[in-house]
Amino acid sequence: MMNREITDALDQIGRGREVNMEVLQETLSTALTSASRKILNNQYDIKVSVDEATGTFKVSYHKTVVEKVAVPDYEISLKEARVQGYEGEVGGLMDFPVPLEKFGRIAAQITKQFISKKVRDIERNAIFSEFEEKMGTILTGIVLRKESKNILVDLGDTEGIIPVKEQVQRENWQIGDKIKAYVCEVRKTSKGPQVVLSRMNQNFIKKLFEMEIPEIGDGKVEIKAIARDPGYRIKIAVYSEDRNIDSVGACVGIKGGRIQPVVKELKGEKIDIVEWSADIKMFAKNALRPAKITNIVSDETLQTVVVTVPDDQLAIAIGKNGQSTKLASKLIGWKIDVRSETDFAASSAENVKIIEDKRKAEEEDPFETLGLNKKVMDKLKANGFNTREDFMNATLESLLKINGLTAKTAEKIIEHVNTLKAQETVKTDE
Repeated sequence: MMNREITDALDQIGRGREVNMEVLQETLSTALTSASRKILNNQYDIKVSVDEATGTFKVSYHKTVVEKVAVPDYEISLKEARVQGYEGEVGGLMDFPVPLEKFGRIAAQITKQFISKKVRDIERNAIFSEFEEKMGTILTGIVLRKESKNILVDLGDTEGIIPVKEQVQRENWQIGDKIKAYVCEVRKTSKGPQVVLSRMNQNFIKKLFEMEIPEIGDGKVEIKAIARDPGYRIKIAVYSEDRNIDSVGACVGIKGGRIQPVVKELKGEKIDIVEWSADIKMFAKNALRPAKITNIVSDETLQTVVVTVPDDQLAIAIGKNGQSTKLASKLIGWKIDVRSETDFAASSAENVKIIEDKRKAEEEDPFETLGLNKKVMDKLKANGFNTREDFMNATLESLLKINGLTAKTAEKIIEHVNTLKAQETVKTDE
């Protein structure tokens, strides 16, 4: 029968734990093998067998059957083996049981320590696997304490940690508070699995909406972009392929009923839901709501949108400390330049003046814009090209006769002359 000391040790380890019996038996076998080696003080090939029905175990080692014994610890003669009931042939193995009396407190302690460690490892691996499967989800826990500004959360089977960088600084959590957070990482540590949580991760916001808004949860409405000033305001762009679904309305709900649970979970953080659009102008207009837009100009090269609003709407469009414009810009992925109608009119007038001044300068010195350097201009003047009329009468042949003037420069001048002549012809026709 199983040694009483070891039986008690197993009862203590297994009590209150859900440990797979097959795993426990395998662990027991390994532990007893280790204990047997220490007790027998040799390197025999130890064999442990466990009776699944009764829970009893047997420990044995074997010797090789030979004609003549050379190493007594590992060999037995065929003659002696026959006396002890061996029926095999030379070269076979004969088992010898280890007296269970040898398994006293020391063996039990060794076994208990080994099994305890193994069971802890099994439990930790099971917990790690459990929470690894929960990566990318939201978990609810209880705030335990704070360590170095990190928040430790009781998740039941293990503890979670919300690092400082994953916390919203305006939120104030107390010990015992129920808290929701997004699982962004699961680590293996010497103390067991560590679940890294976040209330800053953008996916935390997405998951909250998936939980509260059925149309988002089932994929009928898609969150296209999120821009957040943590603790203050969030702008979210949503879209639905189904034109029968009001994507914004589905998220807000009647009198804000659907979005309120999310606002409450985020400790009152303001949330703006806008409709996403592939048209950057329309998207910018939506992103700046509720400000009224009177004009939008976009520059794809610079990825900039210039937005004009009535003077009394400028503060609304920009927001406190520029928050609204910053979030809208982040949401659409383009820079947004918001101007009042007064400022836009003044800048437009200034731009018109600049263009007009440039035009007049070209008329006075039509070759200024060609970018000819002083050395080239001096050569032209030295060869009689001093006025607009001189240049207008120039030919490619006459220019090529000028010493040091390249064919490329001459062609450039003639091309410009032809353009000016064409413009004058159009004015005459008008």
